[in-house]
Amino acid sequence: MLNDKELKDFLNEKANKYENIDFISSDPIQIPHSFSKKEDIEISAFLSASIAWGKRQMIINNANKIMAFLENNPYDFVINHTEKDLKHIEGSIHRTFNADDFKFFIKSLKNIYKNYNGLEELLRIKDNSDNYKTSIHNFKKVFFEIEHLPRTEKHVSDPLKGSASKRINMFLRWMVRSNKKEVDFGIWKTHNPANLHCPLDVHSGNISRKLGILTRKQNDWKALTELDIKLREFDKDDPVKYDFALFGLGIFEKF
Repeated sequence: MLNDKELKDFLNEKANKYENIDFISSDPIQIPHSFSKKEDIEISAFLSASIAWGKRQMIINNANKIMAFLENNPYDFVINHTEKDLKHIEGSIHRTFNADDFKFFIKSLKNIYKNYNGLEELLRIKDNSDNYKTSIHNFKKVFFEIEHLPRTEKHVSDPLKGSASKRINMFLRWMVRSNKKEVDFGIWKTHNPANLHCPLDVHSGNISRKLGILTRKQNDWKALTELDIKLREFDKDDPVKYDFALFGLGIFEKF
């Protein structure tokens, strides 16, 4: 087992190796990279991250399908759509995320941009904490404040109910982390990268346990908190850069 210094050096090396432009071509982050306007980047990123489970190529294909439904003009479509504009959205969108779910997401995003100054403001940490636990919980409350089918609620997680909230944390990483390596965007200047959480799923969880930086068996918010503590020891200003290391070790190196 590596000691802390060796582990930090190892993870820094892997994070540096995998955070580069080549990463984009095989990752759903390529969807928001096709836009330049801030709101288009945010909305396309949020919708792409919301369906980010399963095979990566299927996620990318279905995220492109979502953009086509939005006429490749996500913000304009969200803000100006009418019920008639939603009629052409039908069938399966991505696995259990169906047309009804997608239509609601469009309506909810309209509410958020019209009444809450957008996703950046709504997800901003406002309780002086160093984490997004309450922020994501409050975001979900607002997201579902308009009329919706109960089934759609499963597509937005809640840390206060124990979820590791992998997809929202991935979306936050995309928006908040620096774009100096041209992978993440760094467009949310009112957020602090030091407060981000590593998107925790089966792969990153298993790699973290093999490396000895996570002991908890479940991939839940408690596990995420444990992982946060260790990664913030390694880099207090940018702990989530290690997402690239954990991801690369799992997907590309079969560690």
